Amino acid sequence: MKPIATDTADFPSLRKDGCIYVDKTMYLHRLISTRGSKLVFVSRPRRFGKSLTISALKAIFQGRRELFEGLKINETDWEWEKYPIIHFEFNDVATDNFKEFEQDFAAHVEKRLSDAGYVYDPSKTVQYNFGEAIAQLSSANGGKGVVILIDEYDAPVGHALDNIEVAETVRARLSALYSQMKNRTGDIRFLFMTGVSKFTKLSVFSALNNIVDISQDSDYATMFGYTEEELAEYFDEHLRDHAEKMGRPYEDYRAQLKKWYNGFRFAKSVATTVYNPISVAYTLFRKEPWFSATWATTGRPSMLMNYLKREDVLRVDPEAIRGVSDNEFDVAELRNLKPIAMLFQAGYLTVKDYNPITESYTLGVPDEEVRRDLCTLMTGVAAKETVAWASSLGKKLLTGCWDCFFDGLKSLYAAMAYGPTEKRIHENSYGRCLSFLLASQGFEFTMEAVSSSGRADIIAKHPAMVCIFELKVDEPVDAAFKQIREKGYAEPYRADDRPIWFIGLSFNSKTRELVDFGVEKF
Repeated sequence: MKPIATDTADFPSLRKDGCIYVDKTMYLHRLISTRGSKLVFVSRPRRFGKSLTISALKAIFQGRRELFEGLKINETDWEWEKYPIIHFEFNDVATDNFKEFEQDFAAHVEKRLSDAGYVYDPSKTVQYNFGEAIAQLSSANGGKGVVILIDEYDAPVGHALDNIEVAETVRARLSALYSQMKNRTGDIRFLFMTGVSKFTKLSVFSALNNIVDISQDSDYATMFGYTEEELAEYFDEHLRDHAEKMGRPYEDYRAQLKKWYNGFRFAKSVATTVYNPISVAYTLFRKEPWFSATWATTGRPSMLMNYLKREDVLRVDPEAIRGVSDNEFDVAELRNLKPIAMLFQAGYLTVKDYNPITESYTLGVPDEEVRRDLCTLMTGVAAKETVAWASSLGKKLLTGCWDCFFDGLKSLYAAMAYGPTEKRIHENSYGRCLSFLLASQGFEFTMEAVSSSGRADIIAKHPAMVCIFELKVDEPVDAAFKQIREKGYAEPYRADDRPIWFIGLSFNSKTRELVDFGVEKF
């Protein structure tokens, strides 16, 4: 079996080490060969292969044909000419404060321009040097132009979102740099720019009005991530080996793998979904006898985490968001960022459907690992607690540590940043936060679960247990257990081998706190 790389976005290293590379080079050939699209932008969630794509493009424009033996671009008429390349990677530029950003930013630009062969003038501004580098390097190349590759162009702005003043200053600084390309497009052979978000007020979008955004282009819908066909073609031996180690029939294994890691859709008119590539890499490299959330272990996006420090996202129901228009994805105003836009661009929401008549989207959570990570994250946000604390609370429920679970649940509701505001407090008002907690631990839950004799507030099923939650407001918790028994909410699960637990919760409508609770085993 060919080795799987989990720790590199460097295309030359990956090829030299003989690791699996899912051939996406026909997309790259189309990009660099198509007239009228020499300035290209694409947004994708983190860890989706953007840096690897940049690295592959760099190798192409360096004329390193030997790295592409056996790949589709090598079968084309590409001439493999060498071009001067300016390559920026802004993800690691510090933004704790503006002074620190200025120092890191200037040093990074100076190094990358020097690497490209430009003699940097420290007496001039960063943006002046960039503009001169484009002109001089193109001229030295006989006027054929310079290649500009910008990876994570928006990262410094995203890193600073917990301090809007700094974020806006950083954005202005980046805009001054990017604006140097406006009057020099004739000196640019090809520009490829990646990011998580499209900050439309960065001058790169207002100045370069001919930049092509392929983020939702149907021709590039599967350029990032792996399709079912690609997974079978490139990872077949690893997949079968993992299925055997898990003791699952192969078809059942593939269905579960898809549930966990496939669900990202990147175009209106293309319904094909793709696997998260880093999730596939980690899962098949480790081959543990279970599926687990791997995407979150590589680090949550600082852009979203910084946003969550100051915004209310708890009103968003991530499972089914209908009627979303294009303008709801806008991230132009840093002081008025929308929860749906941030969750979508960070990869916690994806396109589920598009209605061309109403010109609106239906969004939802892509897959199981994202669902669990998002729900853990939102539970922590609700309680203004750490994500680790929220996760541990869910584990208390799974392991039946009832005293600790109820103590933690009481603290969670007491600490909630946003409580219900309607005049009449309803049980559902308290259910959303609990549903996040349940989903983060792998429970399949139904709110207002309908049976022949009534509606249970929440039915939560897990391989380890079935929990029936009944929530009461200004009523004793005994009333919850009485209703569960009289309505026979447990009857549909009587034949189940799993233990069934009745959980009653009682809230005070004035304090909006959990004041009484209890648990009974069916």
